[in-house]
Amino acid sequence: MNRFVFRVLGPLLVQTDDGPLRINGRRQATVLSMLLLYADRIVSVDTLVDAVWPESPPATARNQIAICVATLRKTFKQAGVTDLLITSPPGYLLAKGEHRIDVQEFTERAEQGRDAARHGRTEEACAHFEEALSIWRGSALDEPAGSRLEAETTRLEQMRLALTEERAGLMLQLGRHRALTGELTELVARHPLREQCREHLMLALYRSGQRAEALDVFLQGRRLLTEQLGIEPGPGLRQLHELILRDSPELTRPPAAAAPAPAALSTIPAQLPADVMAFTGRQREMTSLDRLLKEPYSPHTPALATIVGVGGVGKTALAVHWASQVADQFPDGQLFADLRGYDEEHAPVSPAAVLDRFLRALGIGAPQIPADPDERASLFRSLLSTRKTLIVLDNVRSFPQLRPLLPGGGRSVVLATSRESLGDLTGDYTALSLRLRMLEPTEATALLIKLAGADRFGSDPVAVEQLGALCDCLPLALRIAGARLAAKPNLSVRSLVERLRDHRSRLDVLSPGEGGVRAGFRLTYRDLPPETARMYRRLGLLRTADFAAWAGAAVLDTDVWHAEELIDHLVDAQLLEVADAEPGRAARYRFQDLLRLFARERAESDEPEGETDAALERAFASWLWLAEEAHRRIDGRQFPVGRAPEPAPCFLPDLADELLATPMDWFESERTAIADLVAHAAETGRARYAWTLTESAVPHFETKNYLEDWQRCAEQALASARRTGDEPGEATMLRLLGSLAIYQRRYEQAEGWNMAALRLLRNTGDAGGAALAQRNLAMCARFQGDWERALEYCEAALGGFHASGDIGNEAHLLGFQAQIELDRGNVGGALPLAERAVALSRRTGSVRAEAQSVYRLAEVRLRAGDLGEAAEAFGAVLRLTRGEGDRVGEAHALRGLGQTQWSQGLLSAAGGTLQQALEITDELADRFLYARVETDLGCVEALGGRPAEAAERFRRARAAFGEVGAQPWRAQAGRLLAAVQGTAGGPGGGDAPGGGCAGEVPHRSFTAAELTLLLTCPEDGKG
Repeated sequence: MNRFVFRVLGPLLVQTDDGPLRINGRRQATVLSMLLLYADRIVSVDTLVDAVWPESPPATARNQIAICVATLRKTFKQAGVTDLLITSPPGYLLAKGEHRIDVQEFTERAEQGRDAARHGRTEEACAHFEEALSIWRGSALDEPAGSRLEAETTRLEQMRLALTEERAGLMLQLGRHRALTGELTELVARHPLREQCREHLMLALYRSGQRAEALDVFLQGRRLLTEQLGIEPGPGLRQLHELILRDSPELTRPPAAAAPAPAALSTIPAQLPADVMAFTGRQREMTSLDRLLKEPYSPHTPALATIVGVGGVGKTALAVHWASQVADQFPDGQLFADLRGYDEEHAPVSPAAVLDRFLRALGIGAPQIPADPDERASLFRSLLSTRKTLIVLDNVRSFPQLRPLLPGGGRSVVLATSRESLGDLTGDYTALSLRLRMLEPTEATALLIKLAGADRFGSDPVAVEQLGALCDCLPLALRIAGARLAAKPNLSVRSLVERLRDHRSRLDVLSPGEGGVRAGFRLTYRDLPPETARMYRRLGLLRTADFAAWAGAAVLDTDVWHAEELIDHLVDAQLLEVADAEPGRAARYRFQDLLRLFARERAESDEPEGETDAALERAFASWLWLAEEAHRRIDGRQFPVGRAPEPAPCFLPDLADELLATPMDWFESERTAIADLVAHAAETGRARYAWTLTESAVPHFETKNYLEDWQRCAEQALASARRTGDEPGEATMLRLLGSLAIYQRRYEQAEGWNMAALRLLRNTGDAGGAALAQRNLAMCARFQGDWERALEYCEAALGGFHASGDIGNEAHLLGFQAQIELDRGNVGGALPLAERAVALSRRTGSVRAEAQSVYRLAEVRLRAGDLGEAAEAFGAVLRLTRGEGDRVGEAHALRGLGQTQWSQGLLSAAGGTLQQALEITDELADRFLYARVETDLGCVEALGGRPAEAAERFRRARAAFGEVGAQPWRAQAGRLLAAVQGTAGGPGGGDAPGGGCAGEVPHRSFTAAELTLLLTCPEDGKG
């Protein structure tokens, strides 16, 4: 089999046994780069879309990713490799197998070097580091496209730089300072704000006899830091500067000389527990902890680190593993104590009891140990002031429990673990704080393989990935699952995965006996204040991926400020985490799945009867009220139509202006939550919430082209309404599915949905809803070329809107009527309708409504030949739609402006404008709009004297119009095609015998007026 070598540490390169393999196109290169960076891990399609199109992905993005992957597979297959790219929902996985990836080789060599350095093998560590750095061939991925890949390459470059600094530090230990000065000078020039580089350069220069140059390097760095950042150099640089000024002997100490052996102590404690079996991952945290060993000596402050995280995340494992790795660097011993801050059976251990044990371990006899706790702490500090001891304090409950156990200063290091943030430390101590998260998916996979054996997963790499995800990548859960597989050879990985998929039994499987995951969570939950515990339980009832603080106010029936306080407590307790927030947006919060399941269990067990349903009702009602209000602010129309709006929850009205300052942004932040809520409501018999939330979100679905969300929500809500006998909901969802079908240019299907909706709406007496369905039917009739029927539906709908005082929908319909009159060739009748539409839409205050009405007026001005006014109106629409992020409206405005420009003879400007519109239609996958833009581009080609190119454009437009059933426009494209081909009824021109209107003579060169006439000839028999 051909074995590939993938290189990303430089320009992307795929080497085979037969030479380099060509990867064609930026998109394929981006997809392959992402899969390589996450080799042996599933990369979701959404992640790949974000990498390829970081700003505005097209509607066809997911299909285009599939095409990229298929093309890469074909490329690899031609090179003899068929099993490299695996489809694994929700994305793809690159199975590394026996292939090589340079970034993995780099990290492996770096870790080998660090391991050698930890064990004092400095020469060997240097060799490993040099080998790792030699793998690089330039900047990672050379010129990455998109913010996601840029972030990955930045991370790799930081790893490279950190390793370069580590290697320099080792070379200084080996006395190779002269060889370093040139390299470090260049490194400092490229990265002038990195203090570690500058510190190494100063020491190398000093040891090379260049004392003045070393001091100048410090002064340059200090000037940069103060001028650019307004800060002084860090303690390491300042201390080295002082030592150089004093010509301290410490700086010229022979590097190979062994440190003198410490004076023998009466007792050298070695209390660390055994290292954890199969410890995996946490390299970043290990590197951070290694910094404790490099902290400059301080006689008054101890080197201190805290590891904080939820129960089961591996805090103790990390502390013990790191402590075991560095134990030999603490010649005066290692002390360890479990303070039992979160023990189910025992109270937390008092500091006095721990001090008693530590003092005995340090050789103090029982009679000499003071009875007073403060005197014990003072004696402990005195003993450690001249010693270098490692102190590991596990399961700390609070800062008061920890404080008496801290040395006063010296060379000792303290490492503490806790489930809650020990915030008081930051006021009095310089502490390294590590918030331990779940393992990375690759680390979770590696841990499972170590525990259960590689043979259990060899035939099913996807199953091990799924098993890790179902365990939330929580180390305790992974160890339980791995041990279960190791102990039961007949239990297949797939069987265990299927058991864990059932959320009702997942915690049972991962909590054997009375222990495991559930026990760890229970200890944290037990110590929550009652109201915080209630917030945790009720938030667990939500099925949304994330939520804002106001959702907590809804479930607890309190105000938002109090809800935020309680949620912050849950974040501090590691029971919630802050989701990745976008700058300028309010914080959002999320659960890990296992913590959500535990919260739901506690709600079912601890909440009074009826409270869980009441909490959910308040949450659904709050989301619905905000969604309806956002809809009203976007559309400027009466909403909802035909039913009463949702009453405002007491805590929300005062916040509405803040939350909905930009309604479309609010919908965007709640996009996933609304889809989750619709599904939740539909599944639990809350049909009213399912269909009203869906209806409220339609402007967002439409503007952002989220057609899959629209269809999924509407179908779920329709099924729920039918199950529960909710006729208004059924009718509304039928209508919305009809609107979606119109949007997708599926007019026959749209007519069926809307006719069914209209029958139900008339039965229920919903005149407003019936008017909306009639408006949709008018759209279907127009696209089928039946102008008279379209106008009949318009008149019926207009009466309904006018009777209910719904000026927003009335304005929209007047504009639509104006468009029909244009289609019929009645420009004089269209103008007053369009002007009334604009006036009414401006009364609503809705930007979206105004943009739609002004667009109709611009179409009328264009048809009337008022080209200057038309161009101005289309420009106004373009500004309005771009300000709202409305890509659909923007594409229509660009098309109209482009037609106006070619009508004015501005062919170059028209071509550029229409090309922009064409790119957006590709994103939107809108075949009707695509065909209209192609028609206009064909006119530009024809006016420019390029009939062959024009014919090809018209041919593509005619085919696309035919695909969506827009017959009048198909005939229009046929007339234009026949005309440019130069013969009436020539090839492809059969739609328009004679090439156009009666008496027309076909041409090979055209004027704008002639093309406009061909565009505006009405169909015979259609009025």
